[in-house]
Amino acid sequence: MDFKTLKALKPSEFEDAADGYRAMGNMASAAKDHIDNQIAVEMRNSLKGEALAAAQGQLRQLSQNFHYTQVECGLIRTALNGFAFDVDTAKKKLDAALEDAGSHKFTVNSDGSVSYPVAGKESEGKKPEGGKADGVTDPTASAVDRQAANFDPNPNFRIAQAIANRIAHALEEATEADEKWAPKLRALKADDDLVVSGRDWVDVKSDTGGVNKAAKDYLDLIKDPPKHGTPKENASWWKGLSEEQRAEYITMHPDSVGRMDGLPAAVRSEANQLVLAETRGAAQGQLDDWLKKEPKHYEPYLNPMTGTTMKNVQVPTEEWKRWDAKRKEIQGRIDGMDTIQSRFDSYTGEGNRPYLLGIDNKNRGHAIVSIGNPDTADNVATYVPGTFAKLSSVDGDIRRAELLQRQAERADRHHSTASILWLGYDAPQSIMGEASDTKYADHARQPLNDFLTGIDTAHGGHVNSTLVGHSYGSLVAGETMRDHPDVPVDNAIAVGSPGMGVKHADDLNIPRDHMWAATAKNDLINLAPPKAGFLAPLNPMEYVRLFDDHTIVHGTDPTTDNFGGQTFKVADGKPPGSDGLMPAHSQYWEGESLDHMAEIVTGGRP
Repeated sequence: MDFKTLKALKPSEFEDAADGYRAMGNMASAAKDHIDNQIAVEMRNSLKGEALAAAQGQLRQLSQNFHYTQVECGLIRTALNGFAFDVDTAKKKLDAALEDAGSHKFTVNSDGSVSYPVAGKESEGKKPEGGKADGVTDPTASAVDRQAANFDPNPNFRIAQAIANRIAHALEEATEADEKWAPKLRALKADDDLVVSGRDWVDVKSDTGGVNKAAKDYLDLIKDPPKHGTPKENASWWKGLSEEQRAEYITMHPDSVGRMDGLPAAVRSEANQLVLAETRGAAQGQLDDWLKKEPKHYEPYLNPMTGTTMKNVQVPTEEWKRWDAKRKEIQGRIDGMDTIQSRFDSYTGEGNRPYLLGIDNKNRGHAIVSIGNPDTADNVATYVPGTFAKLSSVDGDIRRAELLQRQAERADRHHSTASILWLGYDAPQSIMGEASDTKYADHARQPLNDFLTGIDTAHGGHVNSTLVGHSYGSLVAGETMRDHPDVPVDNAIAVGSPGMGVKHADDLNIPRDHMWAATAKNDLINLAPPKAGFLAPLNPMEYVRLFDDHTIVHGTDPTTDNFGGQTFKVADGKPPGSDGLMPAHSQYWEGESLDHMAEIVTGGRP
């Protein structure tokens, strides 16, 4: 950056431009909300069939365009503020140097050099002539110039040289800022089509990383959240930020805000919807790349008995099978993310709005979805799923949260209920092996405690909290309550439980009459022996308790008198058959079982 440009530059103009992009981003956000919460809602309530499907598709795309615009405007805003912050330092240095030059009656030339007048002791009737000092930034050159100035008979030379050097340093800093930010700002542009694709969201994540790194000095002005902060510490940090700082932090660190326990549900959901879009875009890119690597599909079938190749018989190659398994895994995660997004796309304005309180594609994939706002609800039920739960199959678990929420509102029409699916851990994926190991629950108990404490913190008042554990999820719930006596849980429900990691209800740190359990007669969990594997090697039609001491895989059976809690009635459930090996294990969210859980969630007794 040259002298004239820096001299005329006004950092405040870039800050004003940043404010303009902030306003534009806010308008895009408002437009997105208007589409999602009014136009799309009214359309879903008035149209049906193909017309509705076509209109919804167009509205979803338009909503995503506005969402993309909102995010990109946020990045541009941060980049402009970051450039203004960086160049403002150089500008202030230049202004200070020009002021000093003026006070000494020096002239600063258009190239940044400094001219100085005659001065000093006369020699042969003449004072030492004036001259011009060119600024340098190289340390060695600066040292040489200082030494020369000390021997120069004109004292103005030393002063002018120092001022010229300061100007040169200011120009160098401004040039570095310009060279750093120019490519970042040029990169913040969309492609030339009208469709926001998965690749676009991947670019958003890349742009965010670039701006975040470049704007470090500017963003450092925002107080960092507490490292490993408690929910209360997180909430206090958030409240201490200005509205502009909050907007900056959501834009630059959506993943951090989205998973920060103690923050308002609406804030976390806003951040996590951006994380969802970026994560889904990355997964789609991964799938697209993987599809290009499809190996040879078929090969001739080799008869293992004869060792000969059978004519006209083709079988999939082993390489293709491995490729296809990976393809299905990636596609399954995309489908899981799409089913989460569908909750927002299909919201009709009636009932309770969905909130996305957690999302990632790590390990087996995690999602935390609330039906209703837990910050304002009178009752909050947190459902922890068990074996086989993962991101790719999240639809069924969200549906269970929805069913419980609706039934709870029917059970108590005078109080509101929020129902949360908490898939915030890696659940076991096999019955015979992983589900008999406590390590999955061991890793989940601290995150679940922090989440529940965060919900209580964000609520700001007392909320009637019920923790619902199904199958292995009841072990997660039990260990959390056992090891965290202060976890804000008023009631606990265990259905289809292999044990809660305790011998007695008193070990859960809530009154025993607030601990409820039920297991269907035809649920094969009844065949679970202690520590010997999840299911006994018996005929699955033999629905019998195996041990008189009521001990099962992970502690005392919570449905027995020995446990000391309460039980409620559930239907016998379907026996193993056409609906799978364990149909009864999945039938607790229907009929009288659902009715009784809703009564417990709303403070009643079944």
